[in-house]
Amino acid sequence: MDKVRCPICDAKMPANWMDYPEYPFCSKRCKLVDLGRWLGEDYRVAKPLDRDKSTPGEDGSEPS
Repeated sequence: MDKVRCPICDAKMPANWMDYPEYPFCSKRCKLVDLGRWLGEDYRVAKPLDRDKSTPGEDGSEPS
């Protein structure tokens, strides 16, 4: 069985995921590093959602 690794520091997390209160991170430090990357816009959605291609009836109207 593959073991889980922290996405920030790549540390092995061999125990049950419930043993890690900051899961999927190994520590509070790694969790804060990840938050800092989001807030610093290092992570972002690659492409904006195209709202013009909505599913019929999605806006509450009946499909024709």
